[in-house]
Amino acid sequence: MPFTPDLVNELNTLVRFDLANTQQGIKIHKIADPQIIAATLRLHRKGLVTQMDGGYLTGLGRDAAEHAQAALTILTSVQVAIKE
Repeated sequence: MPFTPDLVNELNTLVRFDLANTQQGIKIHKIADPQIIAATLRLHRKGLVTQMDGGYLTGLGRDAAEHAQAALTILTSVQVAIKE
């Protein structure tokens, strides 16, 4: 199953969390991009964040954010040799 635009927005929201500081959450304001507002609400409904507008990561949310951030790091830093 490929990533849908909704899943990409959820992943983009998860990578905004600072995993080094568990006391720091995020707040998605009412004037934010409607797609990010909707993504954050879906993350809340899935039990990944504590508040409908962000808040803190739950245990499951932290796991998801760690994986999302690791995948982003790998995909943006690894140089692949392509044979012609």
